[in-house]
Amino acid sequence: MTFVERVKRLTFKKIVRKGKRFVKKNVVMFVALIAAVVTCFFVPVDREYLSYFDTRTLACLFITLGVVCALRNIKFFTILARKLVLLTGTLRTLFLMLICITFLGSMLIANDMALITFLPLGYFALSVTHKEKYMAYLFILQNISANLGGMLTPFGNPQNLYLYSYYNIPTGEFCSIMLMPFLLAIALLAVCCMFVKNEKLSIREKFPEKLSMKRTVLYLMLFAMSLLVVFRVMPVLMGLVIITAVLLIVDRDALMMVDYPLLMTFFFFFIFAGNLSRIDVVSEFFNVLLDWDTLLVSVMSCQFISNVPTAILLSQFTNDYQSLLIGVNIGGTGTLIASLASLITFSEFRVLYPGHSKKYLLMFTVINFAFLIIMTVCSKLFFV
Repeated sequence: MTFVERVKRLTFKKIVRKGKRFVKKNVVMFVALIAAVVTCFFVPVDREYLSYFDTRTLACLFITLGVVCALRNIKFFTILARKLVLLTGTLRTLFLMLICITFLGSMLIANDMALITFLPLGYFALSVTHKEKYMAYLFILQNISANLGGMLTPFGNPQNLYLYSYYNIPTGEFCSIMLMPFLLAIALLAVCCMFVKNEKLSIREKFPEKLSMKRTVLYLMLFAMSLLVVFRVMPVLMGLVIITAVLLIVDRDALMMVDYPLLMTFFFFFIFAGNLSRIDVVSEFFNVLLDWDTLLVSVMSCQFISNVPTAILLSQFTNDYQSLLIGVNIGGTGTLIASLASLITFSEFRVLYPGHSKKYLLMFTVINFAFLIIMTVCSKLFFV
């Protein structure tokens, strides 16, 4: 084999490895792609396809993610969270602080971004205090707090943003629908923290990073602008043009870091759900199913196809957005695939704390299904 042939072979293998990693990392997107392609055989492509896409949701998601990536690039969330962690004095307070940070972070920067930002901080805090044995428990509670913390705001979870836009839900009504499940989630997480020993801690690490005030102010202004777009105060096209243009000038990397596979997942599931709604047999089946119980159907669907696809799919067959909204949010707990955020947490745990995956999965399943059952029962009895 010649030198050139060896180089070509190595290059090909490298491309294959990268391709496998990309597919593994974005399984849901590829499932959505396959589902969309399959339904195209039953519903040939025509002009009606254009009506499938909620461009407002995609635009809002894009600009929000872009600004959040810019803030992450200047370590805004990490520096802020580290300063808060340094204030803790006990292990239980540390848990409460980290979970609160993740919980509130998911309300502002979406659940997946909150986890990517704050999970390493949890790992760092337990490592420097030599409390690694609590790592799985902390990561699981952070994961749940990210999934449930984002439920109160339209931009806290991708499925919220979609349903908020699709049904044109008034902001006040949206918040009132999700308030009681939100408060229940806070109470359950607080109870879980009570199982952590109240041991004294000493964190004396110092960090060299400092915030660039000019960029911080600029990015926070852009973030405020993205919220105005989400809440329908500013026209979506204006926000899209201004925010994209500013980021192109000051931080192109932020635009490169946007979760484009998530946007494509929405794109493909729009096609899949739109086509299913035009197949009479499928449409009748879902109508009957959702007439029976929208909340339970949406919760169960999340366990198998995740909460974002469930929101897009079931929205085609029901006007009961209250039950659907609650269902796809609490349905993010349960199985590992019920939420994309849960897969992110598991991947981070395996990288940061290898060799403990089985223990993590067992604990994850028990705690998540406990949350799922309690929140579903309470929602069914009191909130819907």
